[in-house]
Amino acid sequence: MDNIVYVVFRRMRQPLLTLLLAYSISIMGLVLIPGQDDAGQPWHMGFFHAFYVVSFTSTTIGFGEIPYPFTDAQRMWVIFTIYATVISWIYAIGTLLALIQGKAFQNALTVGRFGRRIRRLTDPFILIVGYGSIGRELVMALTERQQHVVVLDSDQQRINVMKLQNLRESVPGFSGDAANPDNLTRAGLTHPQCAAVVALTNSNAVNLKVAITSKLLRPELTVVCRADSAEVEKNMESFGTDYIVDPFETFAMHLSIALQSPGLHLLGEWLGGNAHDPLAEPIYPPQQGRWVLCGYGRFGKAVYDRLTREGMDVVVIEATPAKTGTPQTGVVVGKGTEAATLMEANIDNAVGIVAGTDRDVDNLSIIMTARELNPDLFVILRQNQRTNKTIVKAVHANMVMHPSQIIANKIRMLLATPMLSEFMSLAKGEEDDWACELVSRLIAISSEEVPDVWEMTVDKIHAQAVHTALTTMGQVVTIGDLERNPRERKRHLPVIPLLMNHQDSFILLPKKDQKVHAGDKILWCGRYSVQSKMAWTLQHPVALEYVLQGKTEPRNWLFRRLTRQ
Repeated sequence: MDNIVYVVFRRMRQPLLTLLLAYSISIMGLVLIPGQDDAGQPWHMGFFHAFYVVSFTSTTIGFGEIPYPFTDAQRMWVIFTIYATVISWIYAIGTLLALIQGKAFQNALTVGRFGRRIRRLTDPFILIVGYGSIGRELVMALTERQQHVVVLDSDQQRINVMKLQNLRESVPGFSGDAANPDNLTRAGLTHPQCAAVVALTNSNAVNLKVAITSKLLRPELTVVCRADSAEVEKNMESFGTDYIVDPFETFAMHLSIALQSPGLHLLGEWLGGNAHDPLAEPIYPPQQGRWVLCGYGRFGKAVYDRLTREGMDVVVIEATPAKTGTPQTGVVVGKGTEAATLMEANIDNAVGIVAGTDRDVDNLSIIMTARELNPDLFVILRQNQRTNKTIVKAVHANMVMHPSQIIANKIRMLLATPMLSEFMSLAKGEEDDWACELVSRLIAISSEEVPDVWEMTVDKIHAQAVHTALTTMGQVVTIGDLERNPRERKRHLPVIPLLMNHQDSFILLPKKDQKVHAGDKILWCGRYSVQSKMAWTLQHPVALEYVLQGKTEPRNWLFRRLTRQ
């Protein structure tokens, strides 16, 4: 509001002074010029009457000559007043219209409206800095889970596009330089309801500045950053950035899991997928043989390291080895789009190919050429542009690495369901048969779509009835009790408890007889209607009593008396 007032008075200073001077001279002239009353006696108009006459004269309304008819001198002065005040008003109104249409004033209004909207937020929200392809994916994923989001981006066009998108939740957006701490503060960094900051711009320097600013102003805040450089990652780690997401390393890790435990990889794809997406098909990458890797940038290096750790023989094809460097095993110079280059890499004896350049056209050409030479290849494709989704899908690659989607999914898991990351870490220590058995259980409870995954805390806010029963009444509540249908207790809801956190110790796949205590956190997965049904048991004492005992006691004196009779 202060900025708006400052801009208005700065631009309107000269027009207002001109208008004030015109009114002052006109009023003073009417006061000094003598007139005549009805009896022909001289009289002088007072300041109030003079101001009244000038006011309706300057607006060209023309109420007449009051309180007595004017003399010729007064009428000459009124003519001067009309032209002087009307011209002054035209000058002032024209300047005001130009001010309103100017970018500075419009920006001040936008900043004011955005600031008031942020101050009125009462629910926890996540500040997302950068609304590119990654930010768009993340905002859609978070709003689908009914989480509140605020967006800051340097491009006003992106903010306008966001407002036109059919998002489930209303998302405040502001255009400004994220490297400016004032813009971060304006976007809600210091707001008490700000739960996390996510830096997703295309500039490592800006992401680094956002992380530093967030940790200095709000040290307790969760900060998640995208990094495309090992040097920047180390810098972010040095001052305590909570999570640093690298899409290339993340995908390489997924590939390694798929090689070691296909069941665990499929489990991660299902639990970490987007809401209502169809269940992904299992993949079985070849665990022995030669791989051809096209492109030795950051993505190529990450995949090369993982494949060689698994004991694979990897042949690298790179067009600019002097720029990217070469592995110890050597490199075949070329893009990989030519049959001769692929033949030099011995593609006919390979079991898999990785098209990992930073150009989608080259990656598609590599795959099509390679399949003509060896139709049985296991294909991994790097997709760089979201707009190429249709043609990438037509290639039918076994695995597709989309950096934006990988980062969005990982950040969504870290912010929306942090226990899911802990669950996947613990699951890595289990055998593949354990993961396959859990996949079978998921198929039984799912409706051929990605299951809903959510966390539940046994406290007064999220489970008031259960918390009261445990702390006040001393009742025993188990995992199996929470799984019961609140309308028909003999039936269980289609849900699986994945992980339980009791006093900082984790219980993987807790049994039905596992007791629940106040303060416990439980990670669930099930159909999308289950969470609302379970909420009845968690929040309503009558529903919990029915689930635990199979009956409900009357809650008031009259019904208790009637029940006894």
